[in-house]
Amino acid sequence: MRMLVLGAGLQGSACAFDLLKNPAVERVVLADLRVGALPAFLQPHLGGRLATAEVDVRNHEAVRALMRDATAVMSAIPYYFNYPLAQLAVECGVHFTDLGGNTEIVLQQKGLDADAEAKGVSVVPDTGLAPGMVNVIAQLGISQLDRVDRVQLYVGGLPQDPQPPLNYQIVYSLEGVVDYYTTESLVVRDGRRVTVTALSEREDVEFPAPVGTLEAFHTAGGLSTMPFRYEGKIPNMEYKTLRYPGHAKIMEAIRDLGLLSLEPVDVKGQQVVPRDVFVKVAGEKLRKPGGRDLVALRVVVSGTKDGAPATRAWQLVARYDEANGLTAMMQTTGFTLSITAQLQAEGVIRPGVHTPDECMPAERYLAMLAERGIVVEQVA
Repeated sequence: MRMLVLGAGLQGSACAFDLLKNPAVERVVLADLRVGALPAFLQPHLGGRLATAEVDVRNHEAVRALMRDATAVMSAIPYYFNYPLAQLAVECGVHFTDLGGNTEIVLQQKGLDADAEAKGVSVVPDTGLAPGMVNVIAQLGISQLDRVDRVQLYVGGLPQDPQPPLNYQIVYSLEGVVDYYTTESLVVRDGRRVTVTALSEREDVEFPAPVGTLEAFHTAGGLSTMPFRYEGKIPNMEYKTLRYPGHAKIMEAIRDLGLLSLEPVDVKGQQVVPRDVFVKVAGEKLRKPGGRDLVALRVVVSGTKDGAPATRAWQLVARYDEANGLTAMMQTTGFTLSITAQLQAEGVIRPGVHTPDECMPAERYLAMLAERGIVVEQVA
């Protein structure tokens, strides 16, 4: 297996690290517009099975040249590049997977299904943590019940040592967080697809100590295309983000004051985008060098089995990897990207375009996560 990882940031680096753990992977190329100093956990592999390449993903000929030498391609770059990259991968006859996060783009990628099938390759978008891992678990629960009445997904990336006022630290991209806080969330209510306002319908969710009580609220993207698959089949389905209590109320006020707006305003004769200012100023405060994070996840699927009420539930609390310097978010997101690509390269994923809940062998997937120390526990 020869693997190409696009994006040398946190998730791409974690993905490359996981790929290199598999001796069947002959070579990993980590490509980005600028590849700076790699993290310490990758340094020993440089010059061996790990190589770097500088490439602008908008330069399609340069990307084609890298793809033609790969078995599978993993995209750990911003979601808006994923559709043209998927097109290029199908054209080159290589497998492709990405972290996704934007359902409209995933639906565009679905249009490549026939071409991918004809080329004998698979495209798996939305394959990080949420969307991604959480959807695979949800599908497992759905498959175990005769009738499903409700699907509830909860995921959050959090600091182990929360500091006011937001009790939050950046674990991937503040721009992405702000986007989720300002975009309406697609859910299923009474069997129909509807949208609800981000940060709304807050509820408490209890986790074992020392995590304790977290608050959950609506954000976009976590359900991926599941509302389209299950509209008219499952009455209620929703995804909520987890944070420490009080976070959503503060962010709601910041949003409602217009500080997350994309519309430029005049400030002393200069046109300024409020969101850009917030991301710059708040980002400096929310970056916690050396800060240890955790990821909390819960999936609850309820309905009936053999004529009786039944619930299937899973839970995960993942923590910062002290030995390798990998955040919990890097492990749960970057490793899932790697796992998906390895299963694609092995031919486990059928050709065509599928989201993880449509194609992933859940038991094997969860076993592979457990081998990496990411243990998803069934609690009901």
